[in-house]
Amino acid sequence: MTKNLLVELLVEELPPKSLKQLGNSFAELLTASLKAQDLVSKDAQVTAYASPRRLAVHITHVAAQAADKAVAQKLMPATVGLDVQGQATPPLLKKLASLGADASVVPQLKRVMEGKTETLFWDSTVKGTPLTDGLQKALEEAIGKLPIPKVMTYQLADGWSSVNFVRPVHALIALHGADIVPVNILGLQAGRETQGHRFEAKVNPIVLHNADSYAQQLATEGAVIAGFAERRAEIVCQLNAAATKENLTPVDDDALLDEVTALVEHPNVLVGKFAVEFLKVPQECLILTMKANQKYFPLLDAQGKLANKFLLVSNIRPTDSGLVIGGNERVLRSRLADAKFFFDQDRKKTLASRVPGLDKVVYHNKLGTQGQRMHYVRAIAKTIAQQLGGVELTSQANEAATLSKTDLLTDMVGEFPELQGIMGRYYAQHEGLSDDIAFAIEDHYKPRFSGDALPRNSVGICLALADKLETLINMFSIGEIPTGDKDPFALRRHALGVIRILIEKDLKLNLNDLIYNAIFQINKVSFLVSPNSNSKTKFSDHAAGKESGLELRTFIYERLAGNLREQGYTAQEVDAVLSLNPQQLSDIPKRLAAVRAFSALPEAISLAAANKRVGNILKKTEGGISAEVDSRLLQEPAEQALYQTLTDILPETEKTFAAGDYTASLQILAALKSPVDTFFDHVMVNVENESLRNNRLALLAQLHQIMNRIADLSKLAT
Repeated sequence: MTKNLLVELLVEELPPKSLKQLGNSFAELLTASLKAQDLVSKDAQVTAYASPRRLAVHITHVAAQAADKAVAQKLMPATVGLDVQGQATPPLLKKLASLGADASVVPQLKRVMEGKTETLFWDSTVKGTPLTDGLQKALEEAIGKLPIPKVMTYQLADGWSSVNFVRPVHALIALHGADIVPVNILGLQAGRETQGHRFEAKVNPIVLHNADSYAQQLATEGAVIAGFAERRAEIVCQLNAAATKENLTPVDDDALLDEVTALVEHPNVLVGKFAVEFLKVPQECLILTMKANQKYFPLLDAQGKLANKFLLVSNIRPTDSGLVIGGNERVLRSRLADAKFFFDQDRKKTLASRVPGLDKVVYHNKLGTQGQRMHYVRAIAKTIAQQLGGVELTSQANEAATLSKTDLLTDMVGEFPELQGIMGRYYAQHEGLSDDIAFAIEDHYKPRFSGDALPRNSVGICLALADKLETLINMFSIGEIPTGDKDPFALRRHALGVIRILIEKDLKLNLNDLIYNAIFQINKVSFLVSPNSNSKTKFSDHAAGKESGLELRTFIYERLAGNLREQGYTAQEVDAVLSLNPQQLSDIPKRLAAVRAFSALPEAISLAAANKRVGNILKKTEGGISAEVDSRLLQEPAEQALYQTLTDILPETEKTFAAGDYTASLQILAALKSPVDTFFDHVMVNVENESLRNNRLALLAQLHQIMNRIADLSKLAT
């Protein structure tokens, strides 16, 4: 006989940014523990509830007691448990007593051969766990494992005892159908009473009829939408309806929506407005202050421009909402006035005038100041620009790099660090600098996150690559390498940024050259900028720079491999391409496409296996292998045929490879299947005649080279 179960913890206001995870975790952990105790059926439906003042879970098909289980208990070897007369020994009686049995069960024991040892087993029935015991255990486990960011210690009602939880808990509900399950936790006994909305509940306390009436009673009697997803959907509906009436669109921000959902129990969306004069401030500033400080939803017009209206989500529904709207408008007015003041003050100084101030801002205590860092980035950016665009691009990269960090010294970025780069662009445009420079200042932080846009112009590309390479190289030089899930300086994100820029912008830049040129520039500049500084980054010799560069290259390839697998390429395809360490990352998508097309050929499996065999033979060969094949030493028809096929396809493979048509280049290799198979069927490579052996090895080396120019095809062999 099963019934539905409801468990609720009524708490003080929970941390809004953690609420969704806490609600889901509480439901998952409690259910998992009950299932482990066989109290919940496999087809049970689990519903999590989470509001600012409650964590709850509703589980269907929960038994009052788990079914009894037949268990075969392994006791001990028969020679230990029974004497020569077959009577139970003291060790056996002691073991049986620990299991709740006595000597009367000895005749029922089974003897089972385990290898050469005869072992005693006792078939017994274990009573199923009662729900009261099982739920008590599940509650303790779930609360102990909750992902609580910071535990709070508080006193219980007795004034002496204290417990730990994310926030003080005021009530516990545990209902199995309509019956209370007598469990306790955090100093509270389970009951059936909960609280509704602090101000708008029709009834307080709310006495629950049964487990299934929870959500409905909270909604009708308590003015609370208990489900996180339902409350979020209601907010979205109201936001869209209110925005549509104004012919505007709310800013799309899932994180803000989740946070607001965690702040209200009875959402009521209202429309507020602010003075038009504030729209002279960059809209990113206004949007950020509305979202971050006030949890409002800014409204945009059809062109994506900020309107002087916003949406607020209230937790109350007064008859006259004017006071609520007016109060929020007054608070926002002060916030926007601060932003306008910062913007006006910042524009009184040029970005160039702020450059010396960077020498007073510490970047890292082992690496020096932002001023030193700027010099590193500038030197690297100029080197990249010289490769990509020559003198003019180099000059632009120099100017953009010099100014790129100066907005860190502005009041606006001091208040809103998220606006670094963005404000630099606005201030650069205010000064009349070119868009190439202005957008490069903003874009050199891009991509900031997965899926973010890349720099818009060549100057931004040079600067973004330089900034990321400088960060990676200098952090690696002081041992700040990510481990496990720890990556305080976001080096994985920087590496993926380098990868995305090189590939998606189709830059014909050599990764090794990029890294080692950057190391060279950092080493060179560190002496020029601060020859007596102890905080400078130095690679004292060529070997140190080479080792650091190799370590960083490996790190970048690891990030690249993971990224490619996330895009849907198989581990074999990725391994086949990256095992050759291709230095132009922009070529990698074409190489992967070629490998995938090759894998679809009927000849692919055989050729991959043959390629693996060739590689193994060549690895075992001692000494050097000649690069030239002497056709006069080709005696067997099979080796002559293979040599002829290689000679025939070589010009076409060279042509397609040089043209970057990697798919066609690999398709040509299909012609090798028959001669390669015949070769291995009829030709002995390691013959005693040294000249013949070396010539056949040279033939295989030539075959291996032709087959593995685009990818190591042996990685495709199963």
